[in-house]
Amino acid sequence: MSDARQRTGAGGPSVVVMAPTAPGPVPLQVVDLPAPVAAFCPTSYAVVDSPVGPLTLTGTGDALTGCWFDGHLRPTDVSAQLERDDGAFADAADQLAAYFAGRLRHFDLPLAPRGTPFQLRVWDQLRQIPYGETRSYGRLAKALASPGASRAVGMANGRNPLSIIVPCHRVIGSDGKLTGFAGGMARKRFLLELEAGVDSLL
Repeated sequence: MSDARQRTGAGGPSVVVMAPTAPGPVPLQVVDLPAPVAAFCPTSYAVVDSPVGPLTLTGTGDALTGCWFDGHLRPTDVSAQLERDDGAFADAADQLAAYFAGRLRHFDLPLAPRGTPFQLRVWDQLRQIPYGETRSYGRLAKALASPGASRAVGMANGRNPLSIIVPCHRVIGSDGKLTGFAGGMARKRFLLELEAGVDSLL
């Protein structure tokens, strides 16, 4: 069982804290709660190097709230109020390095994605997509028992705050073609080819 601690505050999206447990993705404990208190919002960030460019990690002492690409196409939770500490999130940095080296297939990290209940359900489904495989938006919608919600699934996918760690790059169009990605299409192709064992130049 996952260790999911629920934090509450006044109004806004839900939040779930996931603590790592046994190997393999642990489903998000989705609950319809108000937004977390201010103390639970990101307090620091770190920048780590990667083959897809610098990655900015945000979070608290408890968990990661974000993993963002340089030039991320969606709003991030990085702000001037956060303290930069490149020594923070060392476990996440080590696991990302192992992932890019082909030695790690799933991440075992405490995560605290903030979103609506529907977004959290979509992000949970993303974590169920096996390494090296892909899913269409329609298939994800059916897994959520909402077969007509492909567009909403796509929007939630695009709002995923934990790029790579919650693998939104594994979602493609129903025709098998690559679709939009907040990190850019070149990065999406690189990540999919990495997981397929194909050498790729970004």
